[in-house]
Amino acid sequence: MTPPSPILLIHFFLLFLSSPMIATGAAVSCRDTCGSTPVKYPFGTGPGCGSPLFHPYITCSRNATGGDQLFLTTHTGSYPVTTISYTASTITITPPCMSTCTFMQTSPTNFGLDWTTPFQLGSSTFILLSCEPPTSSLAVKYTPICDLSYDHLCATLYTCPSVVSIGLPLFAPTNTCCVYSPANLDEEGELNLRSLKCRAYTSVMSLGDNPTDPTRWEYGVAVKYSSGSLDNSAVSSKCNSCEISGGICGYSLPGNSFVCVCKGGFNTSLDCSNQNQNPDFLWASDSAPFSTRDRVWSWILAELVWYLVMMLNREVF
Repeated sequence: MTPPSPILLIHFFLLFLSSPMIATGAAVSCRDTCGSTPVKYPFGTGPGCGSPLFHPYITCSRNATGGDQLFLTTHTGSYPVTTISYTASTITITPPCMSTCTFMQTSPTNFGLDWTTPFQLGSSTFILLSCEPPTSSLAVKYTPICDLSYDHLCATLYTCPSVVSIGLPLFAPTNTCCVYSPANLDEEGELNLRSLKCRAYTSVMSLGDNPTDPTRWEYGVAVKYSSGSLDNSAVSSKCNSCEISGGICGYSLPGNSFVCVCKGGFNTSLDCSNQNQNPDFLWASDSAPFSTRDRVWSWILAELVWYLVMMLNREVF
């Protein structure tokens, strides 16, 4: 059998080099903001950004008005992230079905968090609205949840004109309201309004500078987060250096190793100030560090080049 022409082999070799089969990773494009919210580690704006522990729970997506916004996604829904405190490791979310003084609504779905994620309920006060009396019977895990010493919050909230939209009269009696503080979730990780026999709820983080004016209360659900053992001191130190140098902390697949995403289309395993001094640690933004798969492809390419050289020598001699 006549061996293939070296020219034909060279043609296939060039096609192989241009093939996406040897690409070592997808392009990573990370941003330090999502809408008006600053985004820092451990959060990210897409795959490969931030910590792999928090993706895909925290994502940057389009909101109802067409702008970019961070969302926390759990088994009960996606919740817009309104604020982040990186020093307190707390985010504030606003569940779409939650009521406020200016807009009250019945909630057809439960609010919940996933126990297996790095999130847990923070210091929020749930106020359950339009409940079946007596509220003293409301319990989670057989524990009564209503704090009668906060009945004044119910009375104040029931002065909001929007209370009529959930089927209550203005200045309704407080025996249909339950202040759940400190708030907790059931064994499913949910605030189950149906089992509590309540139609609506709100969550208050602060009463502001005027506790008797519910229009000035701070509404939202505080959620604490923890990166656990994944982000050790070495990663924290690398990330700090990365952010100081103007980079964005991220990770590469498939090993989830640390990456500093730099401006200008480069990622580095150190920080962005080392781009010129440490070329061995750099790779293009559409690639990742050499992995075992990359070494296999390198060996195959080397064997192919050797075969081409041998065939050309036969043609010449």
